[in-house]
Amino acid sequence: MKTDIELKRALLSIDRRSYPAYKSLTGSWNFKSYILSVDHVQGDPFASPSHLTAHISLRTAGFPDEYLSERSRKTALSDYLLRRFRTFLRKQPFSAKGSGKSGLLSVSSPGQEILSRTACEITGREIAVRFFVGFPAAGRTILSSELEKILFNILPPCIEKSFIYKNIPSEEVRDVIALADDQEFLRNEIRKMGLAAFIADGSVLPRESGVSDRPMKGALPFVSPESTAVKIMLPSGKEIRGMGIKKGITLIAGGGYHGKSTVLKALERGVYNHIRGDGREYVITDDSAVKLRAEDGRKISDTDISMFIHDLPNKTDTSHFSTLDASGSTSQAANISEAIEADCKLLLIDEDTSATNFMIRDELMQKIISRDKEPITPFIERARQLFEEAGISSVIVVGSSGAYFYPADCIIQMDEYRPVDITDRVKSVIASESAPELYAPDFRLPSFKRSFGFLNGLKEESGDTRGINKRGPSRHGAPERMKLKMQGETGFRLGSTDMDLRYLEQLTDSEQTAAIAFLLRFVTENYKDSRMSRKGLIDLIEKRLEDEGFDFLFKGGYTAAGLAMPRRQELFAAFLRV
Repeated sequence: MKTDIELKRALLSIDRRSYPAYKSLTGSWNFKSYILSVDHVQGDPFASPSHLTAHISLRTAGFPDEYLSERSRKTALSDYLLRRFRTFLRKQPFSAKGSGKSGLLSVSSPGQEILSRTACEITGREIAVRFFVGFPAAGRTILSSELEKILFNILPPCIEKSFIYKNIPSEEVRDVIALADDQEFLRNEIRKMGLAAFIADGSVLPRESGVSDRPMKGALPFVSPESTAVKIMLPSGKEIRGMGIKKGITLIAGGGYHGKSTVLKALERGVYNHIRGDGREYVITDDSAVKLRAEDGRKISDTDISMFIHDLPNKTDTSHFSTLDASGSTSQAANISEAIEADCKLLLIDEDTSATNFMIRDELMQKIISRDKEPITPFIERARQLFEEAGISSVIVVGSSGAYFYPADCIIQMDEYRPVDITDRVKSVIASESAPELYAPDFRLPSFKRSFGFLNGLKEESGDTRGINKRGPSRHGAPERMKLKMQGETGFRLGSTDMDLRYLEQLTDSEQTAAIAFLLRFVTENYKDSRMSRKGLIDLIEKRLEDEGFDFLFKGGYTAAGLAMPRRQELFAAFLRV
């Protein structure tokens, strides 16, 4: 391995040469307190910036062993260190001379959720932080003195202030670890208590705006109704009180603009841990929960929707249903079937984004259109069966039909952002009313003995195969890959297939979308002819992610920055939209 002194000489030797000479810097350079790896050099100053990694040994970093003892602790610590590093980078007043992206310094920008990311990973030996640097040039003429300022004056203090424990306020790190422990404890505790979710008193659920996920200033703090309140003692020694949402069927009712959807949004994001100050640190949801909606026009591939859709006039087999242009009802039926296949135990549904004819049929409609003439079994007639037969709970936001009250175990009214338990009052009102049909005949869970047969339908596209990242530079001898290109925050193109994941509402970060794109390419290239079941294949991918992180996607090359861990449920959902 070469030294930082040799790197200075190398920079001097290529000054004012043509831009491709920058590629001679590829490799590892010892900066004493860390190893700087130049993984990939951009082709010109206008191309995507170069990829660099700083490797800090755990011994040098000096963090206490107990902070690295659990996966949840390492994820939280990695997230904190990444945010700290990004803050120091952004504070740098330096602006390099040159054209294009010369001097650009960037790293992943985490949101309110704490995710496992390739941008900062803690392994058994080191902390690896991956970031981007625009190598400076005037036109295509190298300005290596500008790059030297970045590598020797800007980066070293940022790295040492961010990843060396003695340079970090110990109380901040201790708080990060304590919060991670509390959140992990809460996730386990709600399972033991028979809860599907928990919202702590004092939580701030409203967000700053439709385009900002930060907490709204001056928002009314959440306070649990006494009838639903539970108290939990956390490992940190803090006792918290909050609303426990029991397993079963829970309705969130109330007038418009009173906070129903705000609660549901908090619950759907409660599958992730949140940073201190987010307001939802102690909003904890069963981590298999899936937010469902109608999704007109989505693709469905060999999915069993017969629990909800059957006896179609055209005799289509709905136990093996496929379409390139699903309706609202068939898409929502498929979304539920796929969620169950992905081991979901909690369905989150907002009436506003659901297909009306899929959710409910009122009494008059049932009298006019008999059951044998209606191929759609509405969700309201399956909700109790899903819970009683399969242990799948539901939280449903409603506002238009009182029929939903009948199967509900708990009914919470949102009144000016205050939750009120109206279960007993509603049950007394409907006691004398005739209940709608709540149990449809012929209940059975969907069949999941299917493989990802769609993989053979993914077509390669000729041309540049680099996409957003090859396995590595050509010097590594990595094989050609299917072309992969990200398209905005929620989409990508793989080969000639376009993927739009905007309706997977629990994907919170574009880096999760990028990770799904890489994983789909890996599966396509390595398991195209596999007869493994869809569930078995996802199990295999999850196991490799758990054991190896994202490294197995980049054998023979550098691990890409800019990937964040998606959940099992979004993997299923994305793969089945091909």
